Amino acid sequence: MTFFMDTIKGMLIGIANIIPGVSGGTMAVSLGIYDKLIGSVSGLLKHPKKSITALLPIVLGCGIGIVAFTYAIEYLLSRHTFVTCMAFVGLILGGIPVLYGSLKKELAKGPSKIGLSGIVAFAILFAVAVFLPMMNAEDEVLKTFAVTPGTMISLFFVGVIASATMVVPGVSGSLVMMILGYYYGVINTIKSFLDALKALDASGLAHGFALLMPFGAGVLLGIFLIAKLITFLFEKFGIQTYCAIFGLILASPFAIFYNTGALSQSSFPGAGQILLGLGLAAACGLVTWKMGE
Repeated sequence: MTFFMDTIKGMLIGIANIIPGVSGGTMAVSLGIYDKLIGSVSGLLKHPKKSITALLPIVLGCGIGIVAFTYAIEYLLSRHTFVTCMAFVGLILGGIPVLYGSLKKELAKGPSKIGLSGIVAFAILFAVAVFLPMMNAEDEVLKTFAVTPGTMISLFFVGVIASATMVVPGVSGSLVMMILGYYYGVINTIKSFLDALKALDASGLAHGFALLMPFGAGVLLGIFLIAKLITFLFEKFGIQTYCAIFGLILASPFAIFYNTGALSQSSFPGAGQILLGLGLAAACGLVTWKMGE
């Protein structure tokens, strides 16, 4: 029964990780398995059998959740771009009260003010989240990857960065990939690989594997490294870390709309879409807020 329940929880974490703005770490906290997940990853070398036994159903569930939701995300972003983006924004902003509460607890432990270092951390991450999308090409929305050494190396490091943020409560790994300009490419690659698998297309499978293998290796390495690093950062630089997360989150709506082209002249929403988007944003914000309580 524990294996089955952990698999279900893993599926929910996998779905959360593929939606920009939803934190897989927050989902794990809400489901009561965050400490188990981080502890198992941290103790993988010291207690491999115990750790693998604990991680197997969670990882299996994550894989199922990601595969199942990839097609839905691709469809929503291509057919209902603005409304989907507004839902993402609501999911992001709904997590702010929870993060603010965590920051208040951190301030209560020591200095009662954020200080210059906190302001600098906020400003740096805010600037990064705003300017990185502007450096990406205009064809990011339908981006596909060619199998080249440079692409494979880039995907490895993107996997490291994305997975590191996936396990931090309050931060969305998919959102970080969107800011970096790799979200659509990775989603398209996963979808193409699954299509090739269904059609038994050897060429398509080889192409997808060559791209997803370095990304997957980066994801595994990133999760392992962040499990060691996250405790250190929150213990030694808790205020600055929370400020940096706030900078990333508050700038992320710009990154989402810019990367998706949701407000471009060719796809500018009508009044009905705007009203629907606002309603979805409010509803999704409420969901994230309640989930994090």
